[in-house]
Amino acid sequence: MNKPRFAPYIAAETRLPEFTLRAVLVGTVLGMIFGASSLYLVLKVGLTVSASIPVAVISLTLFRLLSRAGGRDASILENNIAQTAGSAGESIAFGIGVTMPAILILGFELELMRVLLVAATGALLGILMMIPLRRTLIVREHDNLKYPEGTACAEVLKAGASAESRDAASPEAKAEEARGQLQGLSASTIFTGFGIGLIYKTLMAAFKLWKDVPEKVFGAPLAGGSIGCEASPELLGVGYIIGPRIAGVMCAGGVLAYLVMIPMIKLLGGTFPGVIAPGTMPISEMSANDIRSAYILYIGAGAVAAAGLISLLRSLPLIIGSLRRGMAGRSQRELSIAGAVPRTEQDISMKYVLIGSLILLIWIVAAPSLNMNILGAILLLVFGFLFVTVSSRLTGEIGSTSNPISGMTIATLLLTCLVFLALGWTGAEHYVAALSVGGIVCVAASNGGTTSQDLKTGFLLGATPRLQQYAIIIGSLMSVLILGPILLKLNDTATVYVPVAQVAPAGLQVPVHELGDQLEKLRGPQARSDQASYHIWHKRDAQGAPAGKYLVNDQGQAVWLVDPGINGRFNTRPDGTQVRKFDAPKATLMSYIIRGVLDRELPWGLMLLGVMLAVAVEMCGINSLNFAVGVYLPLATTVPMLLGGVLRWWTDRGRKSAAEQRGEDAATIGANADRSSGVLMASGYIAGGAIAGIFIALMAGVFDATDARLAAWAQANNPFYSGESADALSLIPFMILTLILLLAGRERRR
Repeated sequence: MNKPRFAPYIAAETRLPEFTLRAVLVGTVLGMIFGASSLYLVLKVGLTVSASIPVAVISLTLFRLLSRAGGRDASILENNIAQTAGSAGESIAFGIGVTMPAILILGFELELMRVLLVAATGALLGILMMIPLRRTLIVREHDNLKYPEGTACAEVLKAGASAESRDAASPEAKAEEARGQLQGLSASTIFTGFGIGLIYKTLMAAFKLWKDVPEKVFGAPLAGGSIGCEASPELLGVGYIIGPRIAGVMCAGGVLAYLVMIPMIKLLGGTFPGVIAPGTMPISEMSANDIRSAYILYIGAGAVAAAGLISLLRSLPLIIGSLRRGMAGRSQRELSIAGAVPRTEQDISMKYVLIGSLILLIWIVAAPSLNMNILGAILLLVFGFLFVTVSSRLTGEIGSTSNPISGMTIATLLLTCLVFLALGWTGAEHYVAALSVGGIVCVAASNGGTTSQDLKTGFLLGATPRLQQYAIIIGSLMSVLILGPILLKLNDTATVYVPVAQVAPAGLQVPVHELGDQLEKLRGPQARSDQASYHIWHKRDAQGAPAGKYLVNDQGQAVWLVDPGINGRFNTRPDGTQVRKFDAPKATLMSYIIRGVLDRELPWGLMLLGVMLAVAVEMCGINSLNFAVGVYLPLATTVPMLLGGVLRWWTDRGRKSAAEQRGEDAATIGANADRSSGVLMASGYIAGGAIAGIFIALMAGVFDATDARLAAWAQANNPFYSGESADALSLIPFMILTLILLLAGRERRR
């Protein structure tokens, strides 16, 4: 018996307003906001959360408010266009946040044009390469590829559909309209969470009303061990969304690092009087953070690299199947008679896809900022198509949250660097070229997966694919314009210019012939004390002074070591001002891969310990990638995520019990849990806290004197910020924040 043909919510022959200016504008603005918050998040913890459902809910409410003010309510297809344009920011933020900071960590200059080119090229390639795959992955594989987030987003848009859209729904959709609808759909929950997160983070970080990282340092017999909690709304929200399993595994990695490995290194190495490489001082003189920087980070990086490759290998059967089906889909003959293609089957013409891809490749080779050659462009094309196909299919299989984009990027970088090494290309320009290949592929794979997810939502709703593709192109390019400057500004704000005498007491003389013509001044708060212009010198080895970027005067004397705000090692400026660095765990890993292959100077012993750790964890049946990221991150970062995961477990348990009493099936219970009021509140926490963090960072250079006065006052007068009881007292506001999230996530009785 033939299975009935799928009927979307809006039939192909039905015409509703869709690609309107207001829909594209609302989606683009929301995409820029969530893209900025996602970039902040990926620099802190190395992951992001999908913005599709929050964008959909907010756009529904904005258009509903417009209709109450006398305007026309949006159709369900307009809301879908807004959601499509708004989803691109998060995927692009992940791609550039994972790769581009590695340039800083390697000691090179992070140019704005380079970031913009990598982001824009990767985003467009991801969309263009996904278009030929839509008919195979979305249409023919509809019953096999569920696209969890895309399907949930379609249900949200159906639940909030306007009366006009409900009237225009297909007969099949009307017959099932009552099934699986989201109860209590309201963007007020997201707005409330956004406001709470924004105010909380501002009061804590800007006005110093309470300590942001309560911490307990242990003495003997656990000397060197410590536990802390970064009391921020965005981390609590991330933990709630990813759930108890992932949050618990990540926190377990932090427990191993901070309560097992660091105390063990302190115990065994503390009696040795000399320096144990790659450390720079005796272990007995090291703090917990010194041990982490010198030893644990390399172990964590090795574990993350191995875990990423393991996740990629585990997906190998899906990869092979994706390529086979993708190529089969490309060979199918498309209908070419004008008007013969239904509205719901219209893609951007393959002619324009091919022309656009060719222009992008020419652009990549010609752009001086990318330092790309023909071989690099060929590698980019091969890896790009491979991993866009893989990412698009895996998004349909396991969702975007579990999609191993990092593993694909690691594989791309490893293979690219090995090719460069075989050809003898180990100069500084080849570092940038290899990272450009990895960055573009990472953005392309990430945005390709997001595009496929959006097209799945549109397929379920009866949208026009061509218009969705236009929307995500516009949303991507607009997000790129703000993400690049934000990345550079976040780095500049936390950059510390370290006097060379502090890292090289004997001084550091640079041969004048090695100095280029490019001059640079100090940026940020320290620029007030030194207005001179310096030559830039990149030191690649650690002999006599740390590797990195130095500012050198005309006589060849190094004056400043530029310690970047992303993964830098110095948290105190010469005037005593403290800064908080961004860990950027996955970007650091990318830098280790490039340096390890092209320079062959990494502490491979520590890296291999991390590899074996990932293998052992994988043998226990645990997701080694989440565990490895937990080893790399500070424990204080993963503790609030664990708390958010526990809250999710508690609220889901109550929701499940109530739903079972109502007779709902397991699929409906799970779908409703992923778009519950608790998830919406947590999304608001993430956006509000991250936007506050970005705003505070952007204003740091303007109000640095005010910030210093507030810190001095809080240090002297505020018991929630300083003093013996500060750690305990500062947990009170965080517990209130947690309680609000718990109340929002509870099952409401009807």
